[in-house]
Amino acid sequence: MRGGADRRDWSGLLFVLPFLTAYLIILIYPLLSGMALSFQRVDLFGGGRFVGFDNYARLFADETFVRSVLNTFALALMIVPLLTVIALSLALALNRATRGAAVFRGVFFSSSVLSVTIVTLIWRFVLAPDAGLLGETAQAIGAEPIPFLSHPTWSLWALAITTIWWSVGLPMMLFLAGLQQIPGDVYEAAALDRASRWTTFWRVTLPALRRTLVLVVMLQTAAQLQIFGQAQLLTGGGPGGSTRTMVLFIFESAFARWELGYATAAAEILFLLIVLITLTQYVTTMRASEGEDGR
Repeated sequence: MRGGADRRDWSGLLFVLPFLTAYLIILIYPLLSGMALSFQRVDLFGGGRFVGFDNYARLFADETFVRSVLNTFALALMIVPLLTVIALSLALALNRATRGAAVFRGVFFSSSVLSVTIVTLIWRFVLAPDAGLLGETAQAIGAEPIPFLSHPTWSLWALAITTIWWSVGLPMMLFLAGLQQIPGDVYEAAALDRASRWTTFWRVTLPALRRTLVLVVMLQTAAQLQIFGQAQLLTGGGPGGSTRTMVLFIFESAFARWELGYATAAAEILFLLIVLITLTQYVTTMRASEGEDGR
């Protein structure tokens, strides 16, 4: 019996072996290699030497890196709350079994399938102060065009608006899926109790969407901390480094200055920040929901 059980266990392992092999090669090995590389001084042509925590010490003393961290967090704080509210509002408005609602779902989701190059090209035509849509409109009414792409504050908002427009489709669909899982009799009971729309939303809809809301916030936080293409193509990190993000800093360190070990150390810090922030969000929201369930 024992020998037969052992054989069954080994045969089960054989079924998952291809996945485990691919997982180790594609994810675990690069992760461990990156950690090792972050402790070396090495360029793109190899031949590195071990320097311990020197790369990390240089990063924390590097004003350009510190500013890129602050820019990244500023963009995440600008994008994630607005994107979540807009996606939820669209989902509530389009949660209807009508042909018009289906058409608008496709319209709002369509931006998500575009490449970052197309997205930034579209928004350059909109935001450029000299020949862009907003600039031409401002000049037509006798106003001064706003320099969205060359002003330190407005350029951050330009990246945020572009990213929200590009990213709203997926969270909207997640919220729609969550709304369609809420039983209709719950709303019928609320209507019998003469609950207002706001009360129904606050007491019925939002608690039912709690896990979807947590998922959307976690996914978008992790995604926006890795923002890269918009910053590189729309503003190039400027003006004066005001839109340089962490991933753009990593790219420039690795492929412009050829400091591969230094760039890898910055990537490891970004990885750690994403893990810590998303785990903190998950634990905090789950504890809050368990406390409410306990009451």
